[in-house]
Amino acid sequence: MRIMMIQPNYHAGGAEIAGNWPPSWVPYIGGALKSAGYENVRFIDAMTFHIDDDKLREIIRINKPDVIMATAITPMIIKAQATLKIAREERPNAKLILGGIHPTFMYTQVFSEAPWIDYIVRGEAEEIIVELMRSIEAGSDVKDRATIKGIAYLENEQVIATPAADPIADLDVLTPDWSLLEWDKYIYVPMNVRVAVPNFARGCPFTCRFCSQWKFWRRYRARNPMKFVDEIETLVRDFKVGFFILADEEPTLNRKKFTALCEELAKRKLPVLWGINTRVTDIMRDKALLPLWRQAGLMHISLGTEAAAQMNLEVFRKQTTIEQNKEAIKLIQDAGMVAEAQFIMGMENETPELIEETYRYALDWKVDMANWNMYTPWPFAELFEDLGDRVEVRDYSKYNFVTPIMKPDLMEREDVLKGVLRNYARFYMRKAFLEYPFIKDKEKRKYMMGCLRAFAKTTFEKRFYDIGRVHMRGGSMEVDLDFDQTRVFTLDEIARMKEEHPEQVADTTFGGAIPARYDPELIKHQAENDLNLPLEPAAAAEFGTRDTNKQVGC
Repeated sequence: MRIMMIQPNYHAGGAEIAGNWPPSWVPYIGGALKSAGYENVRFIDAMTFHIDDDKLREIIRINKPDVIMATAITPMIIKAQATLKIAREERPNAKLILGGIHPTFMYTQVFSEAPWIDYIVRGEAEEIIVELMRSIEAGSDVKDRATIKGIAYLENEQVIATPAADPIADLDVLTPDWSLLEWDKYIYVPMNVRVAVPNFARGCPFTCRFCSQWKFWRRYRARNPMKFVDEIETLVRDFKVGFFILADEEPTLNRKKFTALCEELAKRKLPVLWGINTRVTDIMRDKALLPLWRQAGLMHISLGTEAAAQMNLEVFRKQTTIEQNKEAIKLIQDAGMVAEAQFIMGMENETPELIEETYRYALDWKVDMANWNMYTPWPFAELFEDLGDRVEVRDYSKYNFVTPIMKPDLMEREDVLKGVLRNYARFYMRKAFLEYPFIKDKEKRKYMMGCLRAFAKTTFEKRFYDIGRVHMRGGSMEVDLDFDQTRVFTLDEIARMKEEHPEQVADTTFGGAIPARYDPELIKHQAENDLNLPLEPAAAAEFGTRDTNKQVGC
């Protein structure tokens, strides 16, 4: 059976400024299929290779796959649906499968727009996809599908969703196949090295109202640190990876395992640097361990500081304070690592004063890097329940962190974008001439100058923040947000749509993914349980010993 995996050709001008990122779903899903005996698996990265529709048709026609699968986050969903339509036209009898966070919750709407899709995999897919593939291979999937957990499909024009599959209990059973990727194309521009995006942990116990990852993964789990470092060593040795970023929402939550991971990386002295996203509270908790993190090669820490005003932190349910943000940044920098602050912009209460305030915070905190991300009202996030009637723009292709979706009460969307671009220009101009060239730590200075080059390159090419949509006319800045007007609605249309088209509403029950209520004590317990006690010197032994067959020799 011939299986083709496709990354849709979608671009936004956000994370791509740092280079081409390997889609991590491919080695994990592909590895699960290969471990189950499906050897004829091919991956087409239409995004990285900028493969247009005509070329994709030709590839599908030549390869004649029996099963074609794609993935979709929200901004990619429209392109993913179109990609699978091409697949249906070229391979009428192939089975078409879509996975990812957006179709997991919005499967009813997806089927209303793309009925040519055979199956949607809901949630963590490695085990589900193998069961589904065995049924397809046997030719019995139509008969079996009601008994396969974690999928959705159309039957007699009715959408059927089977009960959710259980989260994978032990992530160490995962068997990623990194050879599916064409590594020469995945370059991290700041360091000009190959980049990987492996999984150490999945899930998050925190229930930030603007986020939905905690719903998707449903339970927090972390891998055996020794086995994970074995995987990193394989990436470095066999695929010449020089930088990796953990694809995890909360890699540092389990203090014991994350500390063991860092100790093992420090012991092996692998020629690789890495980055993470984490919470301010974990930095505060582990401040004594930060030098170990740096010794392990951790260079770049991105913090979800999120909001300028404490009011917004409370709206987002971040459980942090402005002062904690500032202190965490200093702790990271004192340990020799890069501290990046993330700000969420473009809420309905946005004002020019608040945009300016984020810039002042970035300066006051003396942060190494700052990111101003546009608030994206995921239709399956809790905050959307409060804002949904005000979300006029349902053009999901623009839900990309660089386009203002919400219409603030006191500003135009275009003015929010102008203010954010002004913040970027002032902040990085200051860094370029007054700070980065004078960093004393040679390795950190080299890294920061590389980041600056990445910003400059994508700005010149008008890819950064999609600035090709910004034009100067008569000395003033004009912005074309280029929304698909058929997906922009009035308040009356939204109200009518909710009544007449319930498929537009996300199914966020997902087998009990959402807690019955927000429970701060539960969050505190999960963040401070016995797994997170300070690590004793011999504690890492419980995770086993290193695989001596995995040696880089450095």
